[in-house]
Amino acid sequence: MDNNILNKYRPGLRFNDGGEAEIVLWAPDVQKAEVVLTSAGNTIPLTKQELGYWTTTTSLIKRGDYYKFRLNDEKELSDPASLYLPEGVHGPSMAINLNGFIWSDGNWINHTLEDYLLYEIHTGTFTPEGTFAAIEEKLDYLKELGITAIEIMPVAQFPGDRNWGYDGVAPFAVQHSYGGAEGLQHLVNACHRKNIAVVLDVVYNHLGPEGNYLPEFGPYFTSKYTTPWGVAVNFDDEYSYAVRQYFIENALMWFRDFHIDALRMDAVHAIKDFSPVHILREIRQEVDKLMSETGKKHYLIVELDLNDTRFINPVEQGGYGMDAQWIDEFHHALRVTAGEEKTGYYSDFNGIAHLAKGYQDAYVYDGQFSRHRKKFFGIKAENNPGSQFIVFSQNHDQVGNRMYGERINSLLSFEMKKLVAGAVLLSPYLPMLFMGEEWVEPHPFLYFVSHTDPQLAESVREGRKEEFAAFHGRGEAPDPISEETFQESKLQWHLIEEEPHKTVLNFYKKLISLRKTHPVLKNSGRKEMRVSCDETTETLVLHRWFENHMIVCLMNFSEKEQQIMIPETKESWKKIIHSSDTEWKGKTDFPEEFSPGETITLRPESVLVLE
Repeated sequence: MDNNILNKYRPGLRFNDGGEAEIVLWAPDVQKAEVVLTSAGNTIPLTKQELGYWTTTTSLIKRGDYYKFRLNDEKELSDPASLYLPEGVHGPSMAINLNGFIWSDGNWINHTLEDYLLYEIHTGTFTPEGTFAAIEEKLDYLKELGITAIEIMPVAQFPGDRNWGYDGVAPFAVQHSYGGAEGLQHLVNACHRKNIAVVLDVVYNHLGPEGNYLPEFGPYFTSKYTTPWGVAVNFDDEYSYAVRQYFIENALMWFRDFHIDALRMDAVHAIKDFSPVHILREIRQEVDKLMSETGKKHYLIVELDLNDTRFINPVEQGGYGMDAQWIDEFHHALRVTAGEEKTGYYSDFNGIAHLAKGYQDAYVYDGQFSRHRKKFFGIKAENNPGSQFIVFSQNHDQVGNRMYGERINSLLSFEMKKLVAGAVLLSPYLPMLFMGEEWVEPHPFLYFVSHTDPQLAESVREGRKEEFAAFHGRGEAPDPISEETFQESKLQWHLIEEEPHKTVLNFYKKLISLRKTHPVLKNSGRKEMRVSCDETTETLVLHRWFENHMIVCLMNFSEKEQQIMIPETKESWKKIIHSSDTEWKGKTDFPEEFSPGETITLRPESVLVLE
C-alpha cells in the first residue's frame, strides 16, 4: 500500500488543533458528495481528490453537531467512519473529538504477554446496568481475583441495545447504550489505574446485517469469496486499497485514541486475502510503527480455527506477526475429557490422550487426519512459546452457541468444575476466564439480538429454531429477540457471598495467586514440561520445571479413586493445593508431604499440585 498517498486520507471527521473539522470520505463512483448538517439543514460541499476520496476542512461543524453525507443529491447516509451514533445505526453521525479526553495513565506500562491473565466480559450482561461505567465499579473485585487483563466483547455500534457485538455495522463508533467513546476511554483509564490491561474484541471479517451502509459508498465487499456471513470484506479485489486502509486505521484508532492494550481479532480464518502482504501482516507493520512513535506496547491476538503457525510467527520469519491466538482444541479436548458428548466438532477428540497432547504440543491436530474436517489438518507448533496460545474451559462461543446457553458449571459435578479450572490455570499457556465462571454462575449466556427490522428479527428467530431442530425433543430454543433472554444472561453478583459459589471463588483465587507467584507456573516455556496420561484410569500427570524449581500436577478425571505414582526426585514433595481438600470450607485433611516415587490415592475428579 502506498502510505504516502493514503496517509493523507484518514477516513471520517476529526477536529484539528485549530478547531476546524477535517472530513474525509471514500466514495469512488460518486459524482457529487456533500455534508448535510441535519440540525441546521446546511450543506457543505466536498472536493473530489485522487483515488476516489472526497475531502473538506470547515469551521461550520462544531462538536456535538449531527451530520450525514449526501451522495449524488439523493441518498443521505451516516459517516461510514462515524465515531458516535447516539440515535442508533440508522441515525445521523455526531461530530466528537476523541482527543478531548483527559488521560491520567501516562505512567501505565502494559504487562508482558506472559503475565496476561484474561477475563472475558460482555458489557451488557456483566452488570445489571450493562455499561462501561458499571464495569468500573467491579474493577476492585477483578483486581482482588488476580485478573491482569479484561477482554471486552465487541463494542462497535450495533442495532438496538442488546447484542453479542458481532453484528456491529459501524466499526469506528462505540455502542451508545454502553456509554459511547468517552465511556470506553474512561473505563480504559480506570483499568490502567488498577494495573489492569484492556483487550478489545474487533471484527474485521464481516459486518452485521442491519444498518450496514458501507456498500452504498464503495466496494467494501467482494463476491470473489464467501464467508459464513455472506460475501467477504474486500481485502484484495479492485479498490481494496481503501478498504485495507479503513480497517488498518480502525486498529490504530483503538490503540492511539482509546489506549487499548491489545486487540482480539474475531475469526481471522474468515478473512480472505491473497495480496502479497496479507492484511494481518500489514496491520502488524503499522502497529509496530505506532509503537515506535509512542513507546507504548500493544498486542495483536487472533481467534484462529486453523492450526497454522504462519499467523503467529514473526514477520521476519515470513509470518503475519500476530502475538497470540485462541486455541479451541485445548478446550475441546478438556471438555471431552470432562465428559462432553463426542458430537459435532467434539467428535475429533478422544479425551485425555488428546488433552495430554494439547499440553505438550499446543495443537492437537498437527498433520493427522481429522474425521470432522474430513482432511489432514494442521502443522506442528514446535518453536512457539506457551504465551502465544490462549486456553479456556469456556468462552462466549462455547457457552452461547449451545441451545440453552449452558455454562460448563451446570454440566459438571462440583468437584469436576474445580478440576477443569485447575487444568486451565496450571497449563503453560495464557489462561482466560469467562465472566462469572469463577463463582460458577448458574445463569446461562444465551444468544440475543435486538434488530429493529421486524423481518430480519423474525428471520433470526426462525434461523435459531432451525439450527436446533434436532433438539426439539428438549424443547424450544430461547427467543433471541426477547428482552427476557437478555436479562436471563446477566450475572448474579450476590452469589459471590453464598455457598457453594463462595467456596469455588476462593479456590479460583488460590489457583490464580499460585499461577502468578510460583516460578514454574509463571514460566510459559513449553520445553520445560513432560506430560503423561493413563486412558484406562483417566489420570494425567503434568510435570513442569523452571531452573531449580519443579512442580507436578496430578489430575484424576474419573469418578473413582485412582492410584498414581509421584515422580522420583532427590527431595520429598510438598503439597501446594488439592482441589478436594476441605480447606475451602475451613480445614484440610490431606497429607502435606510425600516421598519420591510414592504411590498415592488420588480422589475422584480432583487435582493435586506438589512442589
